[in-house]
Amino acid sequence: MYVSDLIEDFLEHLEIEKGRSTRTIENYRLYLNRFYEITSEITNKELKPADIDLELLRKYRLRLNRLKTNGQGLSVITQSYHLIALRGFLTYLSRRDIKSLNPVLVDIPKAARKQVTFLHYDEVQRMLNQIPLDDENGLRDRAIIELLYSGGLRVSELTNLNRDSINLNRREFMVRGKGSKDRPIFISQAAADRVKDYLDARTDSLPALFLNNSQHTNDLDVSGDFRRITPRSVERIVEKYARSAGITKHVTPHTLRHSFATDLLMNGADLRSVQALLGHSNISTTQIYTHVTDPHLREVHEKFHSETD
Repeated sequence: MYVSDLIEDFLEHLEIEKGRSTRTIENYRLYLNRFYEITSEITNKELKPADIDLELLRKYRLRLNRLKTNGQGLSVITQSYHLIALRGFLTYLSRRDIKSLNPVLVDIPKAARKQVTFLHYDEVQRMLNQIPLDDENGLRDRAIIELLYSGGLRVSELTNLNRDSINLNRREFMVRGKGSKDRPIFISQAAADRVKDYLDARTDSLPALFLNNSQHTNDLDVSGDFRRITPRSVERIVEKYARSAGITKHVTPHTLRHSFATDLLMNGADLRSVQALLGHSNISTTQIYTHVTDPHLREVHEKFHSETD
């Protein structure tokens, strides 16, 4: 079999047996198709699994590093995503006893850890204070930002919520996050109240928790549930009120998730609990937040460490 056919088999494996999300599968499709195109050009033939060796891998990585999209090269982390997809594909071939390059020989470059941007509590309040509560859109926007900050939700998790997903009395519900893993979400009374205000103002019976009232079709999910708000629309909402509040940081829905995690750590939560609340499968992912709490460590030191005479 050729590599092009096996890539499709691998993607179907990810969907059916691994339960990966549509977005993850499409990303893998992009990365692996790019691998196939580049290596086929290098070898000048229809690529077979046995053709993938260390020398071809070296040439592929060189081409990948020199690749330009929209006039810019690929970042180290984007190149890493390509190699992670390739390693997953080679692992799949190995398990099917198809001769190819050993997946352990695909080294993943270490990317510099991104600086975590987060908002302090008073900055979140400034954003909330910019939102008018005299119409349905304002009530919706207030509920969205309250939920993102209070529950540490990913934007995709928020947009996938239905009315019956959330228990406003108990102020808790379940979401299905990355890797199709379920986790509990707990929200504040203020967030629950704002969601209730928004739902009380609606006159429709649509299942989606949040609706997009934009008239621009680019903002809509046209797969059938066309009124459900999209992640891009939520991004615009968050950006809008951050600007209105005079916040100069680049603020996204994920910034509010960062803020949720940072606030927990600053107030004494342990890293394992924050990991569970964020739905991280590996605690190393959660550790990106520890450096932002370093100033807090100084306060702890000065408060609890006894000085010598």
